[in-house]
Amino acid sequence: MDQKRALSSIIREVCDGWSLSGSEQFALRYADGPQLYITEQTRGDIKNGTILRLAISPGRAARQLLERIQSHGIDARLEALKELAKLSADATFAAEFINMEGIGTLARLVESGTHFGEMLAFTLTAFLELMDHGIVSWDLISLSFIKQIAGYVNQPMVDVSILQRSLAILESMVLNSHSLYHRVAQEITVGQLIGHLQKISTEIETISFSAKEMCLCVLVELLSHRLFPRQHVIRGNRPIKAEMAHQLYVLQVLTFNLLEERMMTKMDPNDQAQRDVIFELRRIAFDGENDPTGTEKRKALYSKDYKMLGFTNHLNPALDFTQTPPGMLALDNMLYLAKVHQDTYIRIVLENSSREDKHECPFGRCAIELTRMLCEILQVGELPNEGCNDYHPMFFTHDRAWEEFFCVCIQLLNKTWKEMRATAEDFNKVMQVVREQITRALLRGLNYSEILRLRQSERMSQDDFQSPPIIELRERIQPEILELIKQQRLNRLCEGSCFRKLGNRRRQEKFWFCRLSLNHKMLHYGDLDESPQGEVPFELLIPVSDIKSVVTGKDCPHMKEKSALKQNKVLELAFSVLYDPDETLNFVAPNKYEYCIWTDGLCALLGREMGSDLTRSDLDTLISMEMKLRLLDLENITIPEAPPPVPKEPSSYNFTYNYS
Repeated sequence: MDQKRALSSIIREVCDGWSLSGSEQFALRYADGPQLYITEQTRGDIKNGTILRLAISPGRAARQLLERIQSHGIDARLEALKELAKLSADATFAAEFINMEGIGTLARLVESGTHFGEMLAFTLTAFLELMDHGIVSWDLISLSFIKQIAGYVNQPMVDVSILQRSLAILESMVLNSHSLYHRVAQEITVGQLIGHLQKISTEIETISFSAKEMCLCVLVELLSHRLFPRQHVIRGNRPIKAEMAHQLYVLQVLTFNLLEERMMTKMDPNDQAQRDVIFELRRIAFDGENDPTGTEKRKALYSKDYKMLGFTNHLNPALDFTQTPPGMLALDNMLYLAKVHQDTYIRIVLENSSREDKHECPFGRCAIELTRMLCEILQVGELPNEGCNDYHPMFFTHDRAWEEFFCVCIQLLNKTWKEMRATAEDFNKVMQVVREQITRALLRGLNYSEILRLRQSERMSQDDFQSPPIIELRERIQPEILELIKQQRLNRLCEGSCFRKLGNRRRQEKFWFCRLSLNHKMLHYGDLDESPQGEVPFELLIPVSDIKSVVTGKDCPHMKEKSALKQNKVLELAFSVLYDPDETLNFVAPNKYEYCIWTDGLCALLGREMGSDLTRSDLDTLISMEMKLRLLDLENITIPEAPPPVPKEPSSYNFTYNYS
């Protein structure tokens, strides 16, 4: 077939070869697949090796089918409707059939109520296919047609194939016309929809997957519109009866079960189309990078990118999706995030790939494990439980509720990873915390610190601290322990610490010294001439009353320079004191311990909560020790009022062990 020649010329040549007159009455169609017609607009889609066949033209086919549909022979009418349902998917044929008032003919056949079984199913299929081309407005549909379609839905024992097509037509009405929505709402009752939902739940193993999927999708849409204004259920302004809540729960479970096929589908590492999806994830995240021309160089670069994306098998990331569950469902979620929430996706990937302190959150591995976790939490693939009413209204408020839920949870996971300052070794711990956050947050929102407090209180409950007096004792002890920790921090600040000056590129490092005055009213600081052990030649003073706030990390003024941002270890140990008038005193602690001591001490000076990891660890240790001491069985044991004498120092310390 010469693509440069006119299509009419090619058809004429084929007709002449077979001695057929009237070439304008013929057209070319695909021999396989949907068998669509070839037009001048679509001929460019023909691929080499495709087989075409000569067929009657769309106009001639539409005329013949219209005549056969209006015939009196039942068998001829059934065959015509079957062929019409198949051809209606073709836009060229649909335009010809609609121009001959074909849709009106089909509507009258439905309104007559004389068609049943297969004949009605093919009629509804053809009608829906023709309307989906958008040539005719849904607002032209008559009320009698709506009543007839609604009647099929309201029948308690309607055939599944007719129910599927009737619901699909009603859904299209609801989605495409505001006026038709009110008409449909008047004809379809909630009880009927719930009855069909029960039918689907009981016949879930017998009906085909496509019919089940269509029925569920349509029921979700209609129930979402009909059962409630969505915002009322979310805000709790409209109570839901127990029976209706159970049906919504069943609907939620069955809807999620549609994901089971993707969840149990392994990725084929040799499938180029599937590998292109992974390549698309790489392209969206790192589109700005230059792509070398050499194949080996390109593979090396992509391998580096896949490692930055957080895949376990960065040489062949397709291997990460061979385990079921979550299978291909994880890749679907990742692609949805990358395309629909592109800014969020790029921020998560680049934020973690640019870190060099082993605290980066592996996006690929986390997304796969998170998908598996969500499948377990939301019971994907499980049958509904009798008597359960635990449905989540948010899953009825979005057409892609599952994917949107994943996008929210992956951001929660990334945030929790940073709050826990996790490394690769902490992966399972982070996932456990995120699991608790998701399960608890389905009821109410909780962040990492609240989850941590809940876990600590639960751990206390699991130990023998369940009685109210013990809990009250702990609450009384905690302020004393916090005050003890506060005094220790302030005493350490009074002793002072040596800090390295940032940005000094000379070989000999420079240091400075800072301490708190004994009356806790002044910060003294000054440069050291030689070493950290040197004396401070002079001191500058900052009144504690002038201190406005203490900032850490990236919020510090001296960490906003490019040279400082590149040093992640420095960023973790940086803090600044902001004081009047608009002045700052910038610190970089020598280690994590000093960082916690100083940030806690400065917060204590300002009357704020000490929130470092060291404070939490000290608090847990000291409260645990104090509780155990106070709960000791001291019956018949005399406790001396004076402390025992300190023993004399030994004559030598040769018994000590040198750990260095």
